[in-house]
Amino acid sequence: MQIILREDVHNLGKSGDLVKVKDGYGRNFLLPQNKAVLANAKNVRQLEHQKAVIAARQAKLKASADAQASKLSGIQLKIARKVGEQDKLFGSVTALDIAEALAAQGQKVDRRHVHLPEPLKALGSFEVEVRLHRDVNAKIKVDVVKE
Repeated sequence: MQIILREDVHNLGKSGDLVKVKDGYGRNFLLPQNKAVLANAKNVRQLEHQKAVIAARQAKLKASADAQASKLSGIQLKIARKVGEQDKLFGSVTALDIAEALAAQGQKVDRRHVHLPEPLKALGSFEVEVRLHRDVNAKIKVDVVKE
């Protein structure tokens, strides 16, 4: 039986794949749970159209992410924080702080796109990665200075 997967199925394929399965597996499990549809001519044409639409949308998103990455690559942020004894920060600099500092410079970036393995807890200069798209990353320089 030929079917088109509507969602990812472990050990079978990803969403949108055209796969061949045993009749019982498709009829008793995949089709009733709406995990797949029969691979007839109409459904195959619809799948191809959806793939084309998704590819066009992804290309458009990637182009806008490339444009934003080129703007972000030259940015250097200065974030001032209060420090105590031996230049220890009160608190830390998080992804939200970096996103707000970027917004203040006119570059709107979602805080979830700022990849920070752990918050910055010391004075100094750091390189922070901003993931704008699955294939597009930008690096910005963040300087944490005394207030």
